[in-house]
Amino acid sequence: MEKFNSIVVGLLIALIIGVFLSPFASSFPDGLERVAEDKGFIKSAVDSGFPSLIADYTFPGVENEKLATSLAGFIGVIVTFVAAIAVGKAVARKESR
Repeated sequence: MEKFNSIVVGLLIALIIGVFLSPFASSFPDGLERVAEDKGFIKSAVDSGFPSLIADYTFPGVENEKLATSLAGFIGVIVTFVAAIAVGKAVARKESR
């Protein structure tokens, strides 16, 4: 039960950060994007071809930019949490064999 409580607390902290703090993230480019701009090869970037529901940390169809970013943070935390649980269960199953 203590393990479950720790997981829930961790998820809640991640959701608080993803939903309430993500709208205040810097709008400046990250390190790699900045280097690409400075060195002049940003224009040669190509789309990965991998579909993205929340590209550029905004949720499509939501006009309010801060709300769209919050929704993207929420979805991102939930997807990451589910993926981590799935990988953890797969590894645990493999190790128990």
